[in-house]
Amino acid sequence: QVQLVESGGGLVQPGGSLRLSCAASGRTASSYAMGWFRQAPGKEREFVAAIRAISWSGGATYYADSLKGRFTISRDNAKNTVYLQMNSLKPEDSAVYYCAARNGGSWSRSPYDYGSWGQGAQVTVSS
Repeated sequence: QVQLVESGGGLVQPGGSLRLSCAASGRTASSYAMGWFRQAPGKEREFVAAIRAISWSGGATYYADSLKGRFTISRDNAKNTVYLQMNSLKPEDSAVYYCAARNGGSWSRSPYDYGSWGQGAQVTVSS
């Protein structure tokens, strides 16, 4: 099991940027696929982005189609940290963002395939 702690959420104006961080502790996160999900009030948790373990396709990345080009997921294995860079933010991006870890290295867009979750970071995009 790996423990995850998100940081970097906050209030940003439309068109602005934020970077979320997800620090992993416990077993090394480098052997896990990592994902970012978000959940807005009254909505289901939805896939944002994922990155494979480095040993799987060199850490290939995947995105929700609607977010390609604005969001970037990356990982720093030396720091056991995964990042989500969010640019050109829109009010509809407002949600609680969660990072998640999936043992085995392969990615998934289903939240049910991830066994470890962080506590969530609130992102609010508003003028």
